Amino acid sequence: MAAYLQWRRFAFFDRETVRELPGPDGAAAKPFALPPGIAVCDSGRGSLVFGDILCGAGRCQIWFLPRSLQLSSFQAYKLRVTHLYQLKQHSILVSVGEDEEGINPLVKVWNLEKRDGGNPLCTRIFPAIPGNKPTVVSCLTVHENLNFMAIGFADGSVVLTKGDITRDRHSKTQILHEGSYPVTGLAFRQSGKTTHLFVVTTENIQSYMLSVKDYPHLELDTHGCGLRCSSLSDPSQDLQFIVAGNECVYLYQPDERGPCFAFEGQKLIVHWYRGYLIIVSKDRKTSPKSEFAGNEVQNSDKQVLNIYDLCNKFIAYSSVFDDIVDVLAEWGSLYVLTRDGKIHVLQEKDTQTKLEACKFMLFRKNLFEMAINLAKSHHLDSDGLSEIFRQYGDHLYNKGNHDGAIQQYIRTIGKLEPSYVIRKFLDAQRIHNLTAYLQMLHLQSLANADHTTLLLNCYTKLKDSSKLEEFIKTSESEVHFDVETAIKVLRQAGYYSHAVYLAEKHEHHEWYLKIQLEDIKNYQEALHYIGKLPFEQAESNMKRYGKILMHHVPNETTELLKILCTDYRPSGSTEGPVMLEGKKANSEEFIPVFANNSRELKAFLEHMTEVQADSPQGVYDTLLELRLQNWAHEQDKQIKEKLHNEALTLLKSGRFKTVFDKALVLCQMHNFKDGVLYLYEQGKLFQQIMHYHMQNEQYKKVIEVCELYGDQEACLWEQALGYFARKEENCKEYIAAVLKHIENKNLMPPLLVVQTLAHNSTATLSVIKDYLVNKLQKQSHQIEQDEQRIQKYREETRRIRLEIEELKASPKIFQKTKCSICTSALELPSVHFLCGHSFHQHCFESYSESDSECPTCMPENRKVMDMIRAQEQKRDLHDQFQHQLKCSNDGFSVVADYFGRGVFNKLTLITDLPSGKTAATIEAGLQRELLIHTKRST
Repeated sequence: MAAYLQWRRFAFFDRETVRELPGPDGAAAKPFALPPGIAVCDSGRGSLVFGDILCGAGRCQIWFLPRSLQLSSFQAYKLRVTHLYQLKQHSILVSVGEDEEGINPLVKVWNLEKRDGGNPLCTRIFPAIPGNKPTVVSCLTVHENLNFMAIGFADGSVVLTKGDITRDRHSKTQILHEGSYPVTGLAFRQSGKTTHLFVVTTENIQSYMLSVKDYPHLELDTHGCGLRCSSLSDPSQDLQFIVAGNECVYLYQPDERGPCFAFEGQKLIVHWYRGYLIIVSKDRKTSPKSEFAGNEVQNSDKQVLNIYDLCNKFIAYSSVFDDIVDVLAEWGSLYVLTRDGKIHVLQEKDTQTKLEACKFMLFRKNLFEMAINLAKSHHLDSDGLSEIFRQYGDHLYNKGNHDGAIQQYIRTIGKLEPSYVIRKFLDAQRIHNLTAYLQMLHLQSLANADHTTLLLNCYTKLKDSSKLEEFIKTSESEVHFDVETAIKVLRQAGYYSHAVYLAEKHEHHEWYLKIQLEDIKNYQEALHYIGKLPFEQAESNMKRYGKILMHHVPNETTELLKILCTDYRPSGSTEGPVMLEGKKANSEEFIPVFANNSRELKAFLEHMTEVQADSPQGVYDTLLELRLQNWAHEQDKQIKEKLHNEALTLLKSGRFKTVFDKALVLCQMHNFKDGVLYLYEQGKLFQQIMHYHMQNEQYKKVIEVCELYGDQEACLWEQALGYFARKEENCKEYIAAVLKHIENKNLMPPLLVVQTLAHNSTATLSVIKDYLVNKLQKQSHQIEQDEQRIQKYREETRRIRLEIEELKASPKIFQKTKCSICTSALELPSVHFLCGHSFHQHCFESYSESDSECPTCMPENRKVMDMIRAQEQKRDLHDQFQHQLKCSNDGFSVVADYFGRGVFNKLTLITDLPSGKTAATIEAGLQRELLIHTKRST
């Protein structure tokens, strides 16, 4: 039980009297006055609703007062209106009144949106009598869903109407409750699909469950209240039923009694408004009246209106009024109706004004908890709350209550700058408080790297390993700190295991490996960890730490590199039933890792060349260099022979075509003779092969090279002859072999051979005797053939000249009797040519392409002309002539061919005859015919 005498009092409402609108003359507005005889009232749907008793006009009215203060009314009953209930969610008004003398109350349901002759439409009328017993209606309530209406009577009965209350056909009325005490209050409570009805009399309180058949009920208490002294709270108080007795105010749930408050005094009116409990009670200075007041007009007495905040336990407003009729809530304000017809409005102040008004008093008296609760209940923003928490924290800090102060500072996180709090608790004696604040700062994900560093340093100074582990071993979804900063601090403090755990959990691979390799020196574990990483990260970390790992765990590192460069899959990783497709790194990039580990390097390179034939060229180059080094330094003959074969096999693998020069340099550096010769052969460096044998004075090898490659490079024989000619030793056998091949291939002029061998003192004439004799015989035979050909050409020339002279001096007789085209007998007109062909004129015109050329000889003539033109075009091809002359074995024949083409003389070619034929033109034509005839003869 809470005693209200200890509650603080505030003035959170402003009181004013409602006044009429000012007149046109600018006179001061008078207080607004209600019509006399107002007995009941209610509010909702934008109006204050009043009901009066029989007035002077003989009509009982229901009045509506909108915000514009323009009163309107209509006659509802003939005698009096006793009860009104305005629904808040529907434009439905339910009234109880009397049309005739006696106890015969009528219930009327009005639809305010529909009109009947200018008045609201009355949709239903029925008598409000429980059974056949006439009794007075004491209270009325209607459910907002329009499916329930309950009427309480002075004889203790409660009538429940279920169904559509606006229609007679769709509703059912029954007596829900019967008792001996007057019913003073009713209230519906809706929670989900469950509906309860609270019934309060002067002596007890009961709860009925209307959503269950037979309406089971429960008695909640054995004391009640007077009329209008009960109400239903809003959801902020969990829809509790409020009953105000003269000593206490009780709150009830449908199945039990809740808290109570000791508000003394005779209660007259109870309402609930926006989280406030409104109580109108007798002023203690006046004498009490009957508990069950009913609706009778009371004498004018002073009454106290109190507005309570039950959550924060303070009085928001208190004031004295003269004879209050009722308190209504509408348009966001409270309206107090007094018996004199005046209306007083209580306007709640805004939140900021209320807080400013009470803050000074509360802070001065150090009532911070009340200030905080007040701010929360009025939904003060987080900035305002944070300021209250800060001041509360400062107050506790100055009093030396550091534990309490840090709790208040924690509530400012997110609004107050953390440095403001941290500076206060940097003292070593307050490190526990600082740790608590920093922990909460991290939990709210508002800490930066400096805060993380400070918190971890606090843990390490406190030697609180359990807290440290609890901080870092949270699930990933709950991490509220910068992981990398935490790893750095833990490493610096020597907490390597914690740092490693954090790095592994949050996949900071670089930090994990750095700590394992540099601090813990656990190389095996670091290598195993790399094997579990995704491909890209495993590749980068092996490049970074490969040398260190190779130095300490060479075999395991080599095996991991083999996997990484062939078919890498993270150890233990699967994706469904099928493993992830393997990836492979560039093996050439890992060769520097094997510095000073030639044995492991050789194993790695050989593995790569075996399982991956398309390995990078650098792999093969390095493997060749490694094998050549091993071969060059090996002393054991058997092993040396094996290494020799391995190196030569690698060279013959065909992987060094693009790096021929590099492979050749490697072989020459290590004096690998077979490799050098093989590469010379592959590069077609035949002269280098022969020079190599010449340097080593291997005469037979020189001859073999000439025999093998002499056809591809003829100068080898000439160089061989010059080599043997310079030797002072007896090389007659080799000179004879060279001369024989030179003679067969006609590679050198005899004079050049003699001059070459003249430098050798041991080469006598007998060495070249056979060569010279054979050569002279062949030349003699060639001379005879040339003389025969010359004689033949002279005779042919003589015959052609005679034919030309005959054409010049003698007439040409045409004796052809048939056309050369159609082979028919010739008829005039006909066409004859000096070549001996004759044609019908019409045949000639049909088939001839030129009037001056024989159609039969024209194709052959054109070939000759084309040859002449080609020779003319080739006369200036000096580069081609020089190239053929240089490359040909017989230079004289090349010169003769170009001489025959007319390269060395100027040729004048006449292809067409003009219309006028002179002696010169006839001679030119004869010369052309001679050329054509000569070509045809040959």
